[in-house]
Amino acid sequence: MTPFRKLLLAFVIVLLTLTSFTSNAQDTSRLRVSLITCSPGEELYSIFGHSAIRIVDSNNVVDYVFNYGTFDFDDPNFYVKFVKGKLLYFVSLERTNDFIEFYKYENRSVTEQVLSLTAAEKINIKNALIENLKEENKFYKYDFFLDNCTTRLRDIIVKYKSPTPILPAVMPQNRSFRKAIHKYLREGGQYWSELGIDILLGSPTDRIMTASEQQFLPNNLEKSIDKCTNTKLVASKTTISQNQITESGFDFFKPSFLFIILFLFIAPLHKKKTVIATKTLLAFDTIFFFIIGIVGIILVLAWFATDHTMTKNNYNLLWALPTHILAPFFIFFKSKFSRYYFGVTTLISSLLIFSWLFLPQELNPALLPIVMMILTRAYMHYNSYKTAKSSHES
Repeated sequence: MTPFRKLLLAFVIVLLTLTSFTSNAQDTSRLRVSLITCSPGEELYSIFGHSAIRIVDSNNVVDYVFNYGTFDFDDPNFYVKFVKGKLLYFVSLERTNDFIEFYKYENRSVTEQVLSLTAAEKINIKNALIENLKEENKFYKYDFFLDNCTTRLRDIIVKYKSPTPILPAVMPQNRSFRKAIHKYLREGGQYWSELGIDILLGSPTDRIMTASEQQFLPNNLEKSIDKCTNTKLVASKTTISQNQITESGFDFFKPSFLFIILFLFIAPLHKKKTVIATKTLLAFDTIFFFIIGIVGIILVLAWFATDHTMTKNNYNLLWALPTHILAPFFIFFKSKFSRYYFGVTTLISSLLIFSWLFLPQELNPALLPIVMMILTRAYMHYNSYKTAKSSHES
């Protein structure tokens, strides 16, 4: 901050102090503080929307947006930090016109809620934002669900508004984090992303959200501020930009549809005793179990080797056994241990299917055909060893 701005800010604070005895309602700050909410975009990184705080300072004739959703993509360790949950986000300053034009270009709605604040509250918020811009303060460890670019804004507003705003729940009761993000992923047609996220996120994601936790989503924070129960928090609300909604038809490449087709193709092949059918199943099982094993290893690493809180206690490991990466060796080199391994896999898969709806974690329905394929193929290998042994003894 320049010496002139520091002097100006000090003058405003002194003026506020002098005038507060005569007129508490008079706003001498000449500031306007707004919450900006941007609607979801088409890409996965933007599917949940975005929030920012706008400060219009008539004293200095400036109009800026404070954006807590910035990260350094050029960081040489970007992907490693992202995967391990150690990626630092930071607050940045953008001209409001540039910020809005970007979202207009992406065909995303932009809504502004001008906050109902006293002069002192506006100054305190502005000072807090400027303080956060400093190099030593601007970085924070991003957590999508618990500490993100929207919750940071909520915390600032709640901290400096008096009385402390009570922001109500805006989603149905008993709504989990997983259910909340499903809504956005499905509306955005991100079915494969939904599947991948459901596989990666463990049972903590199925915890029921509190009213405060619901506000990790920008649209939820916008609605909560509108419905603040104990004080008037919104002075006015304006739609700056309105997106053009486009309808999408049925997607035949949904994972559930493709996995069912694959299961219906693979399941009856074992009844055909042709050479082609046998080789096809052998190739499929080798690739299939190897990929499942790779998925299992990734889930174990996400559980134990990262700082991500929502990838712990992952029940997807009941079907994505990391040991399946060795299953191709068990298929080619039949032994007593191979029969035991596929027998245990058959049992685990059977129990998983029967307990599907009762697990403390919601598994993606598209995975059911995958688990059924694991069950049928494991049973076939278990049974083939048993049959081969009987034929050898006879």
